Amino acid sequence: MRNSFFGDSLDKRTIKQRIRKLSKAKVGFYSIGLYPASLAYNSAMQKTEKSLLLAPRPGRELMGAFSADEIRGMDPKHVVKMNRMAHHKEGEETVSNTLEYLIDKCDLVLLGANSKYIEQDLLYARSLREKLNRPNVVLACLAGSFNHDEEQNNSYVLCEKNPNLAFFSGFHRHGALRAPVDSFTANFCHPNALTALIGAQMLNKLSPNIQVSPGIHNVEAQYIKAAKNMGSILAGFGYEYHGENPGVLPTLLTLLLNQCLDQAATVSMFRRDRHKLYQQQPIALTELGYAVPRIEATLNKGGFTEKVRDHTFSQLTAIVADARGSMMLPVTGKPTRNFQAGQVLARGMLEHGRCPIVVEEFEEWCEHAGINKGALEGLKALRYWPQIKEKYSIPVYDTSMVNLLYKGLYGSEKEKDFAFAVMTQSRELSNYCQESVRHTHSRKYAEALNSIDRLDALELVSNAVIAENAIKAICDEVANEEREIKPEDPAYLQVMDCIEQGA
Repeated sequence: MRNSFFGDSLDKRTIKQRIRKLSKAKVGFYSIGLYPASLAYNSAMQKTEKSLLLAPRPGRELMGAFSADEIRGMDPKHVVKMNRMAHHKEGEETVSNTLEYLIDKCDLVLLGANSKYIEQDLLYARSLREKLNRPNVVLACLAGSFNHDEEQNNSYVLCEKNPNLAFFSGFHRHGALRAPVDSFTANFCHPNALTALIGAQMLNKLSPNIQVSPGIHNVEAQYIKAAKNMGSILAGFGYEYHGENPGVLPTLLTLLLNQCLDQAATVSMFRRDRHKLYQQQPIALTELGYAVPRIEATLNKGGFTEKVRDHTFSQLTAIVADARGSMMLPVTGKPTRNFQAGQVLARGMLEHGRCPIVVEEFEEWCEHAGINKGALEGLKALRYWPQIKEKYSIPVYDTSMVNLLYKGLYGSEKEKDFAFAVMTQSRELSNYCQESVRHTHSRKYAEALNSIDRLDALELVSNAVIAENAIKAICDEVANEEREIKPEDPAYLQVMDCIEQGA
């Protein structure tokens, strides 16, 4: 998919005219959920609304994402301005904006739909660009979940399927964007550095309270968004269930964030445009605020080095802040909806003494707590988790926290029992956090040291003392078989075994 502010012209005069036009261009938001509506309210409040146009999804209300109490707490003048952003004149009649109107009048259009609608919206937007002969309108999305092809039964990150689709994200706490002095950061990501730079500048103009930085890692940014939405559920659970045992929380939250970033780093290695991403940019990546053009991590294996992952995207401060903030309980106001769902999960498991029998039961718990299941992108992402980790070959030790949540919601009855024991017992959870991040072979050595009286354990450790025999000791599956899990073993080992057997 072509997705650029500029055509293929080499005429400098034409390009200069286009640049001048972009400096005064409008931004459009289509499908107005909580995030776009709050951003628009902030823009109205800061008197910068002339740069922004809105178009609700057909059949939806402009303010439909807000509760009646939230609307009553808003300044009516700002709401009037928002309504002006969403309407235009046709003759003497005032009509609602449509996606077609946005593509005709704007140079950057953000599709605000969640994973349920985003692909059909993208196809429709592309057809409208062609119909209106507006090929240089850049399209971006906000969706924070994975997508799924029903016919091929395949799950994927949308920006990986459409590499030139821009991605916009920033941390939004309920009500934060409606406070006159609060501010937040965001990233506008696109694989072309110049497109990212211009798009970020356009979005920066929406409000002095919003600081948008450019980034080239759209695939990774969207993956982080989806992963943090899943992690937010477990974070909310941890805060609610283990509020009286706060010692486990720092470990839990650290792992959730680190694994989110490490998973995205693995996904980064699957990009089809990796060479182009670094070697064929119109401007240096340092111009986007990246400290260096490229950061590579290496793993030493017996004297050999191997490229494992690319951490350049960690420069995307706002994306990381989004992940971190979504996993924290705020001092004031409400946490994110996925976090709230985790709190509901904790209360339900405490009341029933078990995990939800089926995921639909958990959705009912959320509905009764006033949380619309359609807004829970983390739960949608979790549904496709097995296919995602297989598609991108994400290691088990980088996925242990999401795996635990998945077993608690989608596992067999036996797996749910193990997951319940681990999630609800502080000692089991801390043991799981410590042990599940180890490589399988590293656990083998730890277990051997704890049972050194066994001849096979002593043999394994003595082999490791001699460097040239260490690799053989690890790789020889016949000589050093995995420790067999027994029924009397702790729950954290049982659930780890279930996860690793299915990995």
